[in-house]
Amino acid sequence: MSGTFVGMPAFPEAAREAVADATLRGNLRHATHTIRAKRAAAVAEVSDWAQLREAGRLIKDHTLRRLDHYLVQLEEAVTAAGGTVHWAADADEANRIVTRLVKETGESEVVKVKSMATQEIGLNEALEAEGIRAYETDLAELIVQLGKDRPSHILVPAIHRNRGEIRDVFRSEMGAWGRPAPEGLTDRPAELAEAARLHLREKFLRAKVGISGANFMVAETGTLVVVESEGNGRMCLTLPETLISVVGIEKIVPTWRDLEVFLQTLPRSSTAERMNPYTSMWTGTADGDAGEGDGPRAFHLVLLDNGRTDTLADEVGRQALRCIRCSACLNVCPVYERAGGHAYGSVYPGPIGAILSPQLRGTASEIDTSLPYASSLCGACYDVCPVAIDIPEVLVHLRERVVEGGPVTRAGNRVVLKPAKGHGAERAAMRAARWAFSRPGALRAGQRLASRTRGLHPRTLPGPGRAWSAARDLPTMPAEPFRDWWQRTNGGSAEERTAK
Repeated sequence: MSGTFVGMPAFPEAAREAVADATLRGNLRHATHTIRAKRAAAVAEVSDWAQLREAGRLIKDHTLRRLDHYLVQLEEAVTAAGGTVHWAADADEANRIVTRLVKETGESEVVKVKSMATQEIGLNEALEAEGIRAYETDLAELIVQLGKDRPSHILVPAIHRNRGEIRDVFRSEMGAWGRPAPEGLTDRPAELAEAARLHLREKFLRAKVGISGANFMVAETGTLVVVESEGNGRMCLTLPETLISVVGIEKIVPTWRDLEVFLQTLPRSSTAERMNPYTSMWTGTADGDAGEGDGPRAFHLVLLDNGRTDTLADEVGRQALRCIRCSACLNVCPVYERAGGHAYGSVYPGPIGAILSPQLRGTASEIDTSLPYASSLCGACYDVCPVAIDIPEVLVHLRERVVEGGPVTRAGNRVVLKPAKGHGAERAAMRAARWAFSRPGALRAGQRLASRTRGLHPRTLPGPGRAWSAARDLPTMPAEPFRDWWQRTNGGSAEERTAK
């Protein structure tokens, strides 16, 4: 990845600051509770939801195991349909490819449909450095761009903003980017949407180059799919003469029949709709002479790796690549609800970001070593995931990597990571536990000593342990170890006789 957001601290520090913002917490609480309640109702309508979820998991796992085969099939299909495929190993290469393609058109402006892959690689900044201005056309992305802000949610990037804040951003910033906000703009949703529509319409009609991502790529036909709710995607995909799509290699599905599963689970899990208002599909370039047919005359597909094959090499962590970016895990996560998306220091916030970002970027930075700990391990994220990613399992797996180090794949090479700094006490505690659990006599003696001295035990932990016990009660030590009780009562049989 292109790195963390500039100046971002580790998660605990960033989260502490976010939790102190009462307005942010209120915005997040209202939005996430509303979305997840609607999602639960939409999912309850489907009698075979569990089967669809399992089908999605199996399709994704099958595709990842044969990713090399399906990517070649996709390239052949896209090329046969008139498109051009480019392969990008990392963010820098992807940015160079896209910048060159835009420059070759002679244009200095592009319109974009919401794309997390281009945010991941920092494409807007790379284009700006070359004198090319990128205009975001998704309403929430427009709010973020005008406000010189960062996205904080996968589905609703401006979830941390309320209507009053959005009105103020439109009033003060729209004029510098094009058509200004109407006089007397209020915070009514209809007025805000109309202001955005008028502002963007001139850009849609003027733009010669469009940039998109894709929710899915169908290998058998070379078809790309974007699902959205506003129609801006349809405009970006059909009006410009040149379309450049930047897509992660994991977004591929083998066949149209496989796509059917995800077009049922994605809208219900994301927007709580039975189907998305706009489902746009395109294969290659427009047919016929100039002026005939819809769609671009030139189509370029940039297939992005950027750490994905490294993640694929991890037998536990690779399940993160199943993600279809529905954001259901964010909406049920108690940590995200209180800390918000900016604290994760990545374009991928929430539970999925806590396992995806450290794998795509590695765990060399302070924030990436902290992300696997940005969870209570409650498991709500796994329960709602439409492709059954066991996020708690991957979190624990990555915590072990941070604390113990060990072999991983980086840039295609097998390397051995050193343990991260600041986890010496944790390593010592785990090694002591391993030593004790492998020696029954020592464990029994330790349990008896702990029980007999329970009156001297503190109510809170000292030193670094205060961070744990400040929000939790220490468990009360029993008067007698379980093993001694079992031996004394013969497995509880004496109590059973007394009860009779």
